[in-house]
Amino acid sequence: MSITIRKAIASDASFLAKMILQSSRGNKKTGIFDLLLQANNDKTILQSLELLSQTKAKSQAHFSNFLIAEVDGKAVGTLCSYEPRIATQQVFLDALKEIGCNADVDEKLEVIYQCDFKLNNRTLMFDYMEELEGFLDVGILKELMKKSLLTARLKGYGIAQTIVEIGSIDTLLLYKKLGFKEIKELECELYKEHFGRNGLMLLAIDF
Repeated sequence: MSITIRKAIASDASFLAKMILQSSRGNKKTGIFDLLLQANNDKTILQSLELLSQTKAKSQAHFSNFLIAEVDGKAVGTLCSYEPRIATQQVFLDALKEIGCNADVDEKLEVIYQCDFKLNNRTLMFDYMEELEGFLDVGILKELMKKSLLTARLKGYGIAQTIVEIGSIDTLLLYKKLGFKEIKELECELYKEHFGRNGLMLLAIDF
């Protein structure tokens, strides 16, 4: 089986939306986009995430930040890498408002912003690392990570970080298998109240 890695384009929006939603839920019933978008069905949420990946405000969810893995011409996995100094909290808020989120969306974002790791703006962040069911353990995510780290190195980065939920055992084990180490964890009551997880954990990899 041959795995091809390429940069995402705007026409990948539908697939990116599915991977973003899958990643945000992380085996839970609801995730951050269920809270932010306040929709009662997946179809509506996916339509909004398609729009989010193509907004003028280039948040971390913008298609230009993604790599896509393909097998036999079929998209099977994604990995987002972004610079927090560019894809800031304000840019994310602007993008959400651009797709029609209510004015109180910034208040809803407090559920994740209360778990603030005060990230170094010169650190590269990874997010939305996902693959389709049926393609687990065939090297999809490893190839996505390899390509992303190569690109990051060419840009002058030497460290990358990601954030996972406390208690998300499978995701944590996956990142550790790829070489990430635990740096810090923050327990947040508001996060636990909404999502049933104690908070978030910061991981990092040197390369």
